[in-house]
Amino acid sequence: MQARSQTVHVPAGHGRTFTVLANQTLKVIDTEGKQAADFVAVCLADPSEKLSPTHTRRALKSLFIRKGDTLVSTLDKPLLRILEDTVGVHDANVPPCDRTRFSVDFNIEGHRNCVDNMHEGLAAFGLSAFDVPDTFNLFQNGPITSDGRMLVTDPVSRPGDYITMLALCDLICAVSSCPQDIIPGNGLKVTPIDIVVETQ
Repeated sequence: MQARSQTVHVPAGHGRTFTVLANQTLKVIDTEGKQAADFVAVCLADPSEKLSPTHTRRALKSLFIRKGDTLVSTLDKPLLRILEDTVGVHDANVPPCDRTRFSVDFNIEGHRNCVDNMHEGLAAFGLSAFDVPDTFNLFQNGPITSDGRMLVTDPVSRPGDYITMLALCDLICAVSSCPQDIIPGNGLKVTPIDIVVETQ
C-alpha cells in the first residue's frame, strides 16, 4: 500500500521523477521564491501518452493556465486539474532548456538543463531524451507583449507559494528546478523546489 503522503525534495538546479496515482494531489512549492519549476507528466499505463501544453492551450482556448483548469494529454485525455494556486502566473509556451540552449545561445558546454534533469529519472520508465514532453513551467513568468512577442522574466512567486493539482489518472511526473542562472528567469539565483503528494 502506498503511503498517504510522499515528499520529494528537488535540489537547486536538479530534477526528480516520481509517481502520482489517480485521486492523489500534487503540491509543487517554490521554497525560496522566484524559481521556475519545469513540470512534465506521462501516463503510467502508456508512457507514449503525455501531458501536452499544446493540446491544453487548445482545450482551454488560452495561452495561460489558472485555478480550476484541466490539463490534457496528447490524446485530449484529462490528466490533472488545478485545485489551488497562490501565484497565478505560470508558462505553457516556452520549451524546457536543453544542452543546445546553453551551447548555442550562451557558448557554455555541460551546463545543467531541464531536459537532462527530467530525463535522468524518466529513463527508468523507458523514455529517451527525445521523449521528454514539452513542459508546463510552473512559477515561470512569460508575459506576452502587446506586439505578440514572448518574454521570460523573473517569477513573481514568493517563498512558500505553491500550486496544487489533482491527478485524474496514474502518472509518472518529473520536476526540474530550472538551472538557468545566466539571464533573468529565476532571479539569477537557482533554488530548490519541494513537492508533496497526498492521498485524499
